[in-house]
Amino acid sequence: MSTTPRERARAQTLADITRIGREHLAADGAAALSLRAVARDLGVVSSAVYRYVKSRDELLTLLVVDAYTELGDEVEAAVAAVDGPVEKFLALGRTVRTWGRRVPSSYALLFGSPVPGYHAPAEQTTGPGTRVIVQLVRIFDEADRSGLLESRASSVSLGPLHDDFTEVRNEMGTPLSDDALARGVLVWASLFGAVSFDVFDQYGSETFGARDVLFEHQLACLVELAGFH
Repeated sequence: MSTTPRERARAQTLADITRIGREHLAADGAAALSLRAVARDLGVVSSAVYRYVKSRDELLTLLVVDAYTELGDEVEAAVAAVDGPVEKFLALGRTVRTWGRRVPSSYALLFGSPVPGYHAPAEQTTGPGTRVIVQLVRIFDEADRSGLLESRASSVSLGPLHDDFTEVRNEMGTPLSDDALARGVLVWASLFGAVSFDVFDQYGSETFGARDVLFEHQLACLVELAGFH
């Protein structure tokens, strides 16, 4: 579908606002974002920016969606480039870490401490924000359908979570068992925990000089935890 010059101009302005917003996010942090500062760098009066983004919260939402979209695009491309659940999982994990280390301010906006007073609107952020977990569920589902996912019985009763897992199955279109989904949740949390420790340097700046080796070991452990053959 073709677009009008006015629509193209609006899209370009929003792209410029997003770009400048990301620069300010990297320099000053999410809590210090200012539409006036963005307008100044854009070379317009603040009232002109308000025609596109009405508040700081709308600017934050724009940056959240932009970051989730960029991460989702990169993860999906990396997963699509390899075959087999193990290789796809490794590609997913490596891509999340590479992206987080490349743009730590955007990673922090998504997975760091909440911005005081800001609540991301679910109708705008849920879709982009679940793309990575959708890929992870698909990897588990592919392994399960191919007979490459080990069946394990949990020592803890998952009965109280059955309805929650049923909702996940319905939303994701997968027949994965409660146990497999519970392992998937642990793998998901562990992966982002490992990436966050690295991106936020929670190990300490002089600890673990060979971070790449450490992360590969962590991924290998998560492959075993997932039960991929």
